[in-house]
Amino acid sequence: MTLQEIYDLAIEMGIKADPRGAERVKKLLSRTKKEYEELALAKKKFFDLESLRNPYSDTRILTGSGKTKVKKVLAGIDIDVGEVLLADRLNQKGKGIDLLIGHHPHGAALASLDEVMDLQVDLMASFGVSVNVAEALLKERISQVKRRLGPANHFQSVDAARLLEIPFLVIHTVWDNLGCDFISNYLKKKDLETVGEVLEALENLPEFEEAKRGKAGPRITSGNEKNRAGKVVVSGFTGGTEGSKLMYEKLAQAGVGTIVEMHMSEEHFEEAKKHHLNVIVSGHMASDSIGANIFLDALERKGIAVIPCSGLIRVRRNK
Repeated sequence: MTLQEIYDLAIEMGIKADPRGAERVKKLLSRTKKEYEELALAKKKFFDLESLRNPYSDTRILTGSGKTKVKKVLAGIDIDVGEVLLADRLNQKGKGIDLLIGHHPHGAALASLDEVMDLQVDLMASFGVSVNVAEALLKERISQVKRRLGPANHFQSVDAARLLEIPFLVIHTVWDNLGCDFISNYLKKKDLETVGEVLEALENLPEFEEAKRGKAGPRITSGNEKNRAGKVVVSGFTGGTEGSKLMYEKLAQAGVGTIVEMHMSEEHFEEAKKHHLNVIVSGHMASDSIGANIFLDALERKGIAVIPCSGLIRVRRNK
């Protein structure tokens, strides 16, 4: 496969697993095209043309040519300068790393992380929160994220990869969509009465099982094992980063009893607890690994070798 084909596959799989549905995503892409066409010529030169076909601003080819032939990838959750140097070192040893694939974004993909957060509006609406309420609450949070990311050194790892001439691809919301879709469907198929049963179901997944051995597995942070689970939703897996802490009140009002999130800040935890929600934090690296593994399995089926690193718990489901 070429780098472009890998990138195209990521977009295709991300849209297929998108909680908004493929038709909704197509409508959003059409709206983006219209917005571009209506821009003044002076502003068009700054427009991200990739957004006309790729709805995920945090999934981008950062360095390298799309024509690059790829036979082996080094894939991890966080690809920082250290991992770029690791790839170069492995290549010095004849390992033949053709491409770095990271999950957490860098470069322009990080600077525009706020642009994917609108996905959370549709996700909350699917849980029963009024779409206008979800949209209003998320707008301020999106502004906060944009302000917080502004001062970051977005291109540190990108520059390292460019100087060492190593192609670099980041796949963020795409993998999160795949993980969210997988875990949501997995839990829906089970008859789960208590919070403890939800926790046990998660721990039976090999990524979480391995994380638990490393003291980083799923845990109940609000509520207890004997609590009735009620309506269980996977609420914190996709959409860029944490949404509004005020959303927990609306989830409780919508009849949600238990939420599963991959990670949760203290202020979000306090808000969820305040509204009597049971909370299971599934663990960041293990949760990210699920979506990564679904995509990397697809690459391996196409003959590409995968070397995992940087927090990726590699589990193969090809058999």
